Amino acid sequence: MENYDFGLIGLGVMGRNFILNIAENGHSALGYDLDKEKVDALNKEAKEFNVKGVTTLKDFISGLAKPRKIMLLVPADVVDKALDDLLPLLEKDDLVIDGGNSHPNDTERREKEIVNKGFRYLGVGISGGAEGARHGPSMMPGGNKKSYELVKDIFTDAAAKVKGDACVTWLGEGSAGHFVKMVHNGIEYGIMQLISEVYDVMRDGLKMENKEMQAIFETWKNGPVASYLVEITADILGKEDKKEGGYLIDNILDSAKQKGTGKWTSQLAMDFQAPVPTIDTAVSMRHLSAFKTERETADSILKGPEPRITDDKAIFTKKLENALFFGMMITYVQGFEFLRIASGEKKFGLNLSDVARIWRGGCIIRSAMLEDFMNAYKKYPKLPNLLFDNQLSSSADLNQLDLRKVIIQVADAGIPIPGFMSALGYFDAFRSGQLAANLIQAQRDYFGSHKYQKVGEEGVFHTDW
Repeated sequence: MENYDFGLIGLGVMGRNFILNIAENGHSALGYDLDKEKVDALNKEAKEFNVKGVTTLKDFISGLAKPRKIMLLVPADVVDKALDDLLPLLEKDDLVIDGGNSHPNDTERREKEIVNKGFRYLGVGISGGAEGARHGPSMMPGGNKKSYELVKDIFTDAAAKVKGDACVTWLGEGSAGHFVKMVHNGIEYGIMQLISEVYDVMRDGLKMENKEMQAIFETWKNGPVASYLVEITADILGKEDKKEGGYLIDNILDSAKQKGTGKWTSQLAMDFQAPVPTIDTAVSMRHLSAFKTERETADSILKGPEPRITDDKAIFTKKLENALFFGMMITYVQGFEFLRIASGEKKFGLNLSDVARIWRGGCIIRSAMLEDFMNAYKKYPKLPNLLFDNQLSSSADLNQLDLRKVIIQVADAGIPIPGFMSALGYFDAFRSGQLAANLIQAQRDYFGSHKYQKVGEEGVFHTDW
């Protein structure tokens, strides 16, 4: 067997598409999977490329050029088992790449263990689904920079391209890559929640049919909220259910699943004291959606207003678009702020302009506004918050007005839009030079003698209330 440039473990849909992408871009690649059907599927599809699939680790290891460059594209819960099987067969300076959705803490643990054994290790976040894996994903590598150089050309060729720029770059040491991917997924949760709320308002408040909603999202694909998630929403709303009749969206259970990356974002953001309320809300709403039986019972007990919005459809739809723009921007703002805080504490040295740049193509949260975020951080790399950029703050100021009008009317109609409410709440709190936290500090001191700080005085104080 010839010596292949790149090895990949895990030939499911993502793995098979990614290895074909690499091979199509001129690199020889060898894949491994215990499932013979998956190996056969790769070999059948790969005849025109220099790529091959095998079913034994022995053939896999012996077929790779040294130092070996091996990526794992397997579920997060089987990474350790795959590493246990792989590591005894490796030689010094071989490179192991975890390309799955691993928790950053697991990435740091694995890197330490693997490097101590004389091997190299990278944690690489990959976004774009099966389509992105095949034709160009966004890739977020973290770990030792010299180790990244071993696969830089391969990843650059395989990644999505925007204006000639590859949507991949080395992000920082340790778990930087998987940390950025985790926050990417948190932002994804937030934006998906906002779009679902828009859909709910259109369906229940404006009494729109699917075709009418689809037409609006088709228009939005080319406007201020242009993004991949808006694009696929247009496709989803127009999909007919050939088995049951009608539209497929109407026959899908309203109980959303999750794999945990959004939850990780909320959990770690709390550890870092980074405010991400819109992402937190999105995670909580997925939890709430799972209480289907309870919600149906509550629907028969708890009363609210008639879910109807009487405003002119065209006028209100424009307000909704502006509200969605604002909500999306605030969700990104929260995600980038979290990355800035975490980068400082964990010494990642993240270049946030680069993060925005590689998210412009290939990934699930790609959108038109990422170009503005990239330029904002390029002008001022240490920007504390995106809302301090003049252009972005002007956009926020302009679109917040319609969001406030939307929230008032939708709240009066009893339609839940907690994502939008949390986005506006964050904005209003962030722009407040005086919050009510002084009362919270007083309460803590009253019941627990936790002490407080005073305006204009050094030290901490306690009062016998």
